[in-house]
Amino acid sequence: MPGREELPSTVRRSPEKARRTWVKAHDSAVESYGEGRRAHQTAYAALKHSYEKVGDRWEPKQHEGPSDAQAEGGAGQRPKPTAGGVDTSASKEHLYRRAKELGISGRSRMSKPELVRALEKASERETAKARDKGR
Repeated sequence: MPGREELPSTVRRSPEKARRTWVKAHDSAVESYGEGRRAHQTAYAALKHSYEKVGDRWEPKQHEGPSDAQAEGGAGQRPKPTAGGVDTSASKEHLYRRAKELGISGRSRMSKPELVRALEKASERETAKARDKGR
């Protein structure tokens, strides 16, 4: 199935370039591996090189590169920990600013791993709310 029809809701709410990145990677992966989980993993890995998950959408990262261990290796590998699109390679200051944007309380006392986890949870909540609203 063409990637345009497979776009996850979080990618649909993202900038056009993020949507094109996901679709192009997905469609290429479908040609190589067939439709399914592996094609979606490949598309997300490509997206995570230039975008990070912020709330219910993907936004451009300050610096390109894999955002977590799973994105670093791409699809078809043994599953590794992922942070749900949060850029684990970003600085603590960047993560703090994202936490502030999302209104995460207690962020000033959090370590970098705690900020990553809090951002991941906040993004999951925002995504669930957006899906409930039918966006």
